[in-house]
Amino acid sequence: MEKIKVGVLGATGAVGQRFVQMLQNHPWFEITALCASDRNAGKRYYDACRWNLRGDMPESVRDVILQECEPGPDCKIVFSALPSEIAGEVEEDFAAAGYIVCSNARNHRYDPDVPLLIPEVNPEHIQLIDVQRRNRGWQGYITTNPNCSTTHLVSALHPLHARFGITKVFVVTMQAVSGAGYPGVSSMDILDNVVPYISGEEEKMEQKEPQKLLGSFDGEGIRYADFVVSAHCNRVPTRNGHLEAISVEFAERPTQEAIIETWRDYRPLAQQLNLPSAPQPAIIYDDRPDRPQPRLDRLAGSVPGMATVVGRLRPDPLFHFKFMALGHNTIRGAAGGSLLNAELLVAQGYVG
Repeated sequence: MEKIKVGVLGATGAVGQRFVQMLQNHPWFEITALCASDRNAGKRYYDACRWNLRGDMPESVRDVILQECEPGPDCKIVFSALPSEIAGEVEEDFAAAGYIVCSNARNHRYDPDVPLLIPEVNPEHIQLIDVQRRNRGWQGYITTNPNCSTTHLVSALHPLHARFGITKVFVVTMQAVSGAGYPGVSSMDILDNVVPYISGEEEKMEQKEPQKLLGSFDGEGIRYADFVVSAHCNRVPTRNGHLEAISVEFAERPTQEAIIETWRDYRPLAQQLNLPSAPQPAIIYDDRPDRPQPRLDRLAGSVPGMATVVGRLRPDPLFHFKFMALGHNTIRGAAGGSLLNAELLVAQGYVG
């Protein structure tokens, strides 16, 4: 098939660089536009961007001239890595101009007519696109992916909720410094320390994102799932990889063997469609007593950084069961989440 032209908004930032990296040699997409702030527009990408990812900046984008973040680039899809201070209005302008916006920003995640997507979890929510276009009169549209800590929590919970029903969740996150963007957290604040506060993080995990993601589409909107989440979110001195300690109570208590079987048999739509960025399998269960660990397991799986790794499943004296979950925050939890969303849109006929 002819490759689809895509652009990146906020291409010089940490998440923007990850988009650029992950789009290299993509079988479906081709970068034809990179957009950045007014002060960098008109510069070569190589001159404006301090490349912070492992390896060199791809040769194919070094001489690309940065454009302003406004409608006009020659592409069909734009991946938004914009900061929340400006993302909301800019993304709306692009959607109104006919672009497909796959956003990593938080601004539109909770809009009732905007899909908040994890392709393995709630692919049917893309039907909100039709509602959004009808409500707003747009030819284009906006889709979003969730917060990095929510992504792997909900990915681990989804098959369990579908089979056994979840009523309560208690989660303690140990989140990498890269989740704060570049340059992240000051070394004087994070070395030899744990910071037990991340602004807005607990509210997203407790009140907004899991319930929308695991809710049902009723033809006009999302009916939020009815379960309670309690979250403690902490910043820890690891570079990449969010580790989460999760306790769960079910409507009907399953056996430990049934939970493991459910994870290992899990093959949702994204994997059935063999989307290019979909890991096979989506969830990796590691039965070793000291795993998963961020340094060892954040790149596990067939598509490095895109799988959710779970382990240490055992009974919980307060809830039914507890376990650990790990995921790469800047790959699956950010750019990779939006990229997989775009692949789902193509596969389901929402592009072109």
